[in-house]
Amino acid sequence: QLQLVESGGGLVQPGGSLRLSCAASGFTLDYYAIGWFRQAPGKEREGVSCISSSDGSTYYADSVKGRFTISRDNAKNTVYLQMNSLKPEDTAVYYCAAGSLYGIRREEYDYWGQGTQVTVSS
Repeated sequence: QLQLVESGGGLVQPGGSLRLSCAASGFTLDYYAIGWFRQAPGKEREGVSCISSSDGSTYYADSVKGRFTISRDNAKNTVYLQMNSLKPEDTAVYYCAAGSLYGIRREEYDYWGQGTQVTVSS
C-alpha cells in the first residue's frame, strides 16, 4: 500500500521553527517529485514548495521564500520542510504529496498524506 505520512507539526510562537517530515511507505520517493502544500481554514490548498526527483531543483512560494527549506533524504525515504521565522499566517494543515511531474499545482500530484497541523501563535 502506497502511503505518505507527515509529522512534526505543532504549536510554535511567532519567530520559531519547525521541521516537517514526509515519510513514504510502499514506494520509493527517489523517483518522485515531492510537494508541500498547506490549507488554512476557509482557504484553498496552496503550494508551498516542491523538489524534483532528478536534479534536486527546488521551488518556493513567495510567501515562504527565504524562510522555508525543502530537502530529501533518499536513504531514509523521507522529505523534509524546515520552517524558520514562522508567522501567524503560516498557520495551516500542511500536506506532502508525490507525483511524477515537478511542479506546484495540486493536479500534478498523485499521492497525498493526511496532513499535519501547524499553528503559529503567541
